[in-house]
Amino acid sequence: MEEGKAITKTGDDSLGSWKKGKGGFRASAFIFVQSGLDNMGFVANMATLVLYFLYVMHFDVATASNTLTDFMGSTFLLTLVGGFISDTYLSRFTTCLIFGSIEVLGLAMLTIEAHSKHLHPDPRGKSTCIHGGTATYFYATLCLLALGYGGVREGPTEAGALATFFNYLTLCTTAGATIGVTAIVWVSMNKGWHWGFLMATIASFISFVVLAMGKPFYHLQRPGDSPLVRIWQVVLLAIKNRKLPLPENSAYLYEIGDKESSALAVAKIAHTDQFRFLDKAAILLKESKPEPWKVCTVTQVEEVKVLTRMLPILASTIIMNTCMAQLQTFSVQQGQLMEPHLGTLKVPAPSIPVIPLLFMSILIPIYEFIFVPFARKLTGHPSGITQLQRVGVGLVLSVISMAVAGIVEVKRRNEFNKTPPHVISLFWLSLQYGIFGIADMFTLVGLMEFFYKEAPVGMRSLSTSFTWLSLSFGYFLSSIFVNIINAVTEKISPSKQGWLHGLNINKNNVNLFYWFLAVLSTLNFGVYLLAASWYKYKTNDPADSEMELGATDSMPLIASNKLTTDQSTQNDL
Repeated sequence: MEEGKAITKTGDDSLGSWKKGKGGFRASAFIFVQSGLDNMGFVANMATLVLYFLYVMHFDVATASNTLTDFMGSTFLLTLVGGFISDTYLSRFTTCLIFGSIEVLGLAMLTIEAHSKHLHPDPRGKSTCIHGGTATYFYATLCLLALGYGGVREGPTEAGALATFFNYLTLCTTAGATIGVTAIVWVSMNKGWHWGFLMATIASFISFVVLAMGKPFYHLQRPGDSPLVRIWQVVLLAIKNRKLPLPENSAYLYEIGDKESSALAVAKIAHTDQFRFLDKAAILLKESKPEPWKVCTVTQVEEVKVLTRMLPILASTIIMNTCMAQLQTFSVQQGQLMEPHLGTLKVPAPSIPVIPLLFMSILIPIYEFIFVPFARKLTGHPSGITQLQRVGVGLVLSVISMAVAGIVEVKRRNEFNKTPPHVISLFWLSLQYGIFGIADMFTLVGLMEFFYKEAPVGMRSLSTSFTWLSLSFGYFLSSIFVNIINAVTEKISPSKQGWLHGLNINKNNVNLFYWFLAVLSTLNFGVYLLAASWYKYKTNDPADSEMELGATDSMPLIASNKLTTDQSTQNDL
């Protein structure tokens, strides 16, 4: 497989805007601050909500876990909604402020719920059962939070950011997450749930005020055609024209002229022979006019082909994100039954993720300033190692993390079930968290850079959203696995109880679930090796490099960035 390269340069005026004071590091600085503050409350809530569901909403072990993973899956899936709106109707800046307001409202409602006992279910009632006004308020709050969080985190659009920008952004979000899982989590566990949620609400509100303050420095993105609409046009027309014969010469497929593509700032892509079924969308019938829903251009078809080539890579990372879900659910529940003291300091179980976050805070600068220059000399690759190699390292480490998690759970449960019980230290969990934190550092940045660099300019917004889609599918898959594992093991186990049943995790077999994920992750890595070896990176093209001067990229929204002398980026909001 070989991707067609861009053959026509766009007419983007972003470079001129940058010279006039738009973009640059000043604009990116607002994004970094906003991301750090917003991530503070986001990560703190992700670490503690499973306990909130257990102890305040009185769900059982499996239901508390599934409620959180379904919520997280919905959050990341809804990034597509924010991306669609910002691409089609509003600027990314306006979209982020709108969804940010929804997020703050959801957090405020969660704070009220935690404070008001009238909104809590009766602890004497049936576990997992909430109804009436309590259920309506609870699920309305989660829906608003998922919509707000998802819309703010919608994927990057057409951007020119390279690994350096992603590394800096990851560093800032990691710093915010570190404060969240220490300060905010400590307040939630020791002073009251409502105080922790209130801190998250205030941090998010300030983050969007900071975002708004940076408006004079942003290069505001003009809404246009959504990549999702262009993909849908190709698929529908390919199906509609499925009985039509393809011309022997691809030159007879419909494409706009060079002058028109230059005027529309569209980079044309040369035709390739892979997935030829999609070429039927570019057949222009003699009696038809070249209208969007009657014919697609070759470039439009090739954009869909490129995304199709990326899908096996995306699919290969879903299992890793399923493993990540366990660190936010079952591992937190384990931690509640472990010795929380480090000397005289009592550490809340949801704060244990601070260990991988600290690892990442240290390792990201080391990776950027030491490893990359060293590896670059050996490999000649600008990023030291390829994006797919970086993702592969993360997948291997995720396998190790789940295997270690199973071993730690066996030790914890065996010691706890002794007579008298012996409670092991909470910091045994740091082994699985630390390994997975490093895995996430490799995979997350590697994926974002891969999707950005390999996608055609017109599809970069959607392709970088694939990172969030992988997270979404991973969390949903976690809920599915929990339900299936429980249903199957109830039937085959002598005790007629599932691995993850009931309220008492000490009578469960969470270790077997971890090892199941380790085996599944090993098989998944084999699939990834096949997908990565099949994939061929696109060739560098001067036109594409010039277009990077006027593009956008950032994480939850877009600003402009110029971080190094040899790798300049510019992002539009």
